[in-house]
Amino acid sequence: MESKAFDQLISYLQLFKDIPLGDRGIIRGHIRFASVKEGEVLLAEGKTARELYFVCDGILKIVTINDSGKAVTQFFLKNNQFCTILDSLTHNRPSQENIIAACDTQLIVFTREQLHALYGIIPYFKGLIGDITQQGLLDKIQLRHALMGEDATARYKKFLLRQPEIALRVSLSDIASYLGITQQSLSRIRKQLR
Repeated sequence: MESKAFDQLISYLQLFKDIPLGDRGIIRGHIRFASVKEGEVLLAEGKTARELYFVCDGILKIVTINDSGKAVTQFFLKNNQFCTILDSLTHNRPSQENIIAACDTQLIVFTREQLHALYGIIPYFKGLIGDITQQGLLDKIQLRHALMGEDATARYKKFLLRQPEIALRVSLSDIASYLGITQQSLSRIRKQLR
């Protein structure tokens, strides 16, 4: 599992920049592998992010708590995506979001210390990770905006078209929260579409 997951990480990074063999060994020495169960909290609101996650298999969700105390799913992160609360990790500030496993998930974990060590040893690595995480953030925002201004049925249809692998793996309550509708409404919409 670990060897396959590491190969997956390197293959993904190589989409953006060639990673020489020697650097691969250095990267391998600065990561750890983790398996998390559905519902496991990786970062709680109010805590400071100390890790960057690469999703090998599974889905993580970014969750906020609204004014009425209800958990709201803001984003999903799937295979071959990095996940952290960037502001918290970068500036050592308490997070205003939670990172939670939306299903059983396999991860590669970089601690902040490991990342900084890699940045010192492999000079291009900081720019590479920065570019990938910035693009990931833009993609998440763009996806979220594509759903805004639509009625509930249209939002659900767009979600299915753009993120079918997530729709198949996370709970209906997570999907409803992400789409900003009740679980009952989502159930009705699903019945109508059949």
